[in-house]
Amino acid sequence: MDSIIIDCGTCSARATAACADCVVTYLCEREPDDALVIDVAEFRALRMLNEAGLVPKLRHIAGA
Repeated sequence: MDSIIIDCGTCSARATAACADCVVTYLCEREPDDALVIDVAEFRALRMLNEAGLVPKLRHIAGA
């Protein structure tokens, strides 16, 4: 796996309480429907930051 595509438009948690505490929202405050592409090393770094309590966890749930 070279990259992970996180697209709010495909997230089944979109427009729920999870959205407000998602690391994508936390990091980007991006426009609706914009995707965030991170590579595996960046994903691991975000996971480590989450485990240290520095950022909220990724709550993206890919829809069908």
